[in-house]
Amino acid sequence: MTIESSVPANVLETQVKLALEEDIGQQDLTADLISVNSKAIASIITRQDATLCGQAWVNEVFTQLDPTVKIHWNFNDGQRIKADQVICQLEGSARSLLTGERTAMNFLQTLSATASHAQLYADAVEGLAVQILDTRKTIPGFRLAQKYAVRCGGCHNHRVGLYDGILIKENHINAAGSIAKAVQQAKSLHPDVMVQVEVENFAELDQALATQADIVMLDNFNVADLIKAVGLNQTVTLLEASGGITLKNVRTMAETGVDRISIGAITKDIQAIDLSMRFL
Repeated sequence: MTIESSVPANVLETQVKLALEEDIGQQDLTADLISVNSKAIASIITRQDATLCGQAWVNEVFTQLDPTVKIHWNFNDGQRIKADQVICQLEGSARSLLTGERTAMNFLQTLSATASHAQLYADAVEGLAVQILDTRKTIPGFRLAQKYAVRCGGCHNHRVGLYDGILIKENHINAAGSIAKAVQQAKSLHPDVMVQVEVENFAELDQALATQADIVMLDNFNVADLIKAVGLNQTVTLLEASGGITLKNVRTMAETGVDRISIGAITKDIQAIDLSMRFL
């Protein structure tokens, strides 16, 4: 599986550089105990089932730390891995492997956690014509990486930030004067940008549909109300469900006929994948 990464090389390099500086500081004092000439082979093993993500970050850690370290991957990003499988083997300076171990594993366990969580949601709606999307509820400074991980898990990306999409919410509507005025202003100022409106009831839904916004987000609508909203929509506007959606109810929500479901939990409610590095 090949999944396009939208993480620019300079962003990835900076993330890794900062992470290494944070961990190593002036010197790895413990690695000094190992002979500078000592060579080693190590394996990274997963202790639980997961969807892999983070190869580029692991590679970059050792590229920056010691480019003579060789990494042999047994799996690619986006592939499912089983507990106790060897993800990759590393060969090179024992000092370098030890110094880079935690930083590399932090990236790999966090991104694989995001991908694995996304995979659960993608699996839950398999066979249905709905897109599961992430949100902007990401780890600060790590958004592009997490959004890449979401795609590795089979889900989709919402807008990346405030700069590539317009989402008109309650406070925007109040400040603008009405849904119609907010949408009109958005289309006038940014005619080539997707415009989305969040609504909390059917009166607001009617107003939003009348503006022909590209997407209407149905905030905390229950199943019956989602079905009703889908029936009312006679426009080209896409309907997106959001709020209170979990793995337990996401398929039921998807079966209402909404086009999209956005879920902040995909990126914010994650638990690191249990990985370990073992010297052979």
